Amino acid sequence: MTATAPVHPVDEIPPKRQLAAFGLQHVLAMYAGAVAVPLIVGGAMQLPPADLAYLITADLLVCGIATLIQCIGFWRFGVRLPIMQGCTFAAVSPMVLIGTTGGGLPAIYGSVIVAGLAIVLLAPVFGRLLRYFPPLVTGTVILIIGLSLLPVAGNWAAGGAGSADFGEPKNLALAAFVLAVVLGVQRFAPAFLSRIAVLIGIVVGLAVAVPFGFTDFGGVGDADWVGISTPFHFGAPTFEFSAIVSMLVVALVTMTETTGDLIAVGEMTDRRVEPRSLADGLRADGLSTVLGGVFNTFPYTAYAQNVGLVGMTRVRSRWVVATAGGILVLLGLLPKLGAVVAAIPAPVLGGAGLVMFGTVAASGLRTLTQVDFKGNNNLTVVAVSVAVGMLPVGVPTVYEKFPDWFQTVMNSGISAGCLTAIVLNLLFNHLPAKAGSDSSGAKPGGLSGGGVEKGVEKSREEAV
Repeated sequence: MTATAPVHPVDEIPPKRQLAAFGLQHVLAMYAGAVAVPLIVGGAMQLPPADLAYLITADLLVCGIATLIQCIGFWRFGVRLPIMQGCTFAAVSPMVLIGTTGGGLPAIYGSVIVAGLAIVLLAPVFGRLLRYFPPLVTGTVILIIGLSLLPVAGNWAAGGAGSADFGEPKNLALAAFVLAVVLGVQRFAPAFLSRIAVLIGIVVGLAVAVPFGFTDFGGVGDADWVGISTPFHFGAPTFEFSAIVSMLVVALVTMTETTGDLIAVGEMTDRRVEPRSLADGLRADGLSTVLGGVFNTFPYTAYAQNVGLVGMTRVRSRWVVATAGGILVLLGLLPKLGAVVAAIPAPVLGGAGLVMFGTVAASGLRTLTQVDFKGNNNLTVVAVSVAVGMLPVGVPTVYEKFPDWFQTVMNSGISAGCLTAIVLNLLFNHLPAKAGSDSSGAKPGGLSGGGVEKGVEKSREEAV
């Protein structure tokens, strides 16, 4: 009798009941970010409420399809890891500029389609760059991802940026209550319940929020039961040179961010991302972005907030996130369901976000423990990269006097920190050693002894 090979945790299919709970948890973790992009862009263009609602349902539908492509995959599209897809915030400023200077939505969608095709074509090139992402770089990038997301959770906890009661003690009290519920469930509940601690925290927080007047479900009655997004609803795309150039810059930024997210999830799930699988994941990003341009939405990328959920719950199955993708498709086709999820108040999401996003940062620190910091400049690489990555997070207006293309790249703390870590690692660990230095010491990536690639390979195998 032939023994069957053990199934990797990434490929395991949990029972249906757990699939639904875990998947819904991922949806709730990313929903606010997913709908924020169409709200910001549509609001800046002063679109009527009906068009705004259409943008949101179209976005949710394509979010779900993009997530299914990334998790399940077909041919050379999809990294086949638990990766949640959503609209990238890196594209917000360029899209608002394109949409409000005469081009409108057709010019946005034309540039989005071109950017998506460019990502598909450039994916193999990025795949070959994976050797420049040793644990020194990946750990730093994962740390920056987590730290960059914490202000998002802070804004949610305070009531949501721009809300009239922002910073009210009652908002922070609700967020603290949700945080306490999440931690209590994770510490004292049985194993299955501890893995859906975030979902339980959000449900309990919502149950408390409704009677205290934090939210109401009035919008649910106004929403349609069924809504189907049709291609080019706002007109045939137009292709303007300046719009395409700015969106190509966004494409490079999102590819850099996605690379960091894929490597982070690969380490958390013990399935290392190889050059081929990285290229497959980036191709899925490109295809999803093309679909976004066709179905009236925007560029797509891996969502870092769900990376934290994978690390926190230790549920590594890609089928869980695929289930989340299916839920998003339903929300995109049934606007009434989307309105129910949209009614969750920001402080509830903030309490859960503090745990999830902090987990991402902690995972980066765990990866950095595999790096040798003795007798080399690896500490400088981490220090400067984190500083550059946190600069636009702490001082959002720091680059407002710079050209638009520069702001597109550097206003994202993740892409700014990632690029800095790559460049500094090349500078200190890949260029020839300076005269008089001890070349027998530390190797690239901060690993002592042995060949460069061998050291990096060993650390990748040891890193969790």
